[in-house]
Amino acid sequence: QVQLVESGGESVQAGGSLRLSCTASARTFNGYIGGWFRQAPGKEREFVAGINWSGENTDYVNSVKGRFSISRDNAKNTLYLQMNSLKPEDTGVYYCAGRNRYTAAVLTEEIDYVYWGRGTQVTVSV
Repeated sequence: QVQLVESGGESVQAGGSLRLSCTASARTFNGYIGGWFRQAPGKEREFVAGINWSGENTDYVNSVKGRFSISRDNAKNTLYLQMNSLKPEDTGVYYCAGRNRYTAAVLTEEIDYVYWGRGTQVTVSV
């Protein structure tokens, strides 16, 4: 069983930046596809960004393209989400997700992920 723990969520003003981290308890994070999802109040959880096991392929929801960047450090068993130019609509609980799969694919659907963190709150104020 792999445990994922997110950190880095805070309250910031619009235009600010945050970097979220997700640390995996697995002996090695190498080989795991990683993703970030978020859930805004009153809305369903949505895909934000994903990265394949090697880090060479990434994908983003359109609303964050050019502002967010997903990356990973397999040596540290950690997934990151750099968020710049934050907007109030980016407010929500951000969840880290993972699945052990050695492919070039990036997973964008909740159902494709096996492991989930408990989330970290990001609040962006005007």
